[in-house]
Amino acid sequence: VQLQASGGGLVQAGGSLRLSCVASGDSLRTYTTAWFRQAPGKERDFVAAIKRSGGYANYGESVKGRFTISRDNAKNTVYLQMNSLRPEDTAVYYCAASSTVIQSALASQSAYAYWGQGTQVTVSS
Repeated sequence: VQLQASGGGLVQAGGSLRLSCVASGDSLRTYTTAWFRQAPGKERDFVAAIKRSGGYANYGESVKGRFTISRDNAKNTVYLQMNSLRPEDTAVYYCAASSTVIQSALASQSAYAYWGQGTQVTVSS
């Protein structure tokens, strides 16, 4: 499966953005999908994940209550709705997919075999 992330941009603190991750080459309904982010000079961090059915989602502590992950399997797309954005949310955001990840490993980068190219999100103060 190939993943294409989009929707990043420049936004003021307190604003919102919606990222999209479109899959091609396979049906995304067979994959658990996640978002990670990497700020300059920092390690890549877990943001959110959603299981293939869409019935379970998990979030990193810093985004809980502000970000929402969702999926539209008919459109082969996973979304990340980001509200109440903060300057510390500035990063390159990557989508990732796995057909084998277990629930306890949803936040682990190594559990995901497929990665998109990343989209830049910049939040100004």
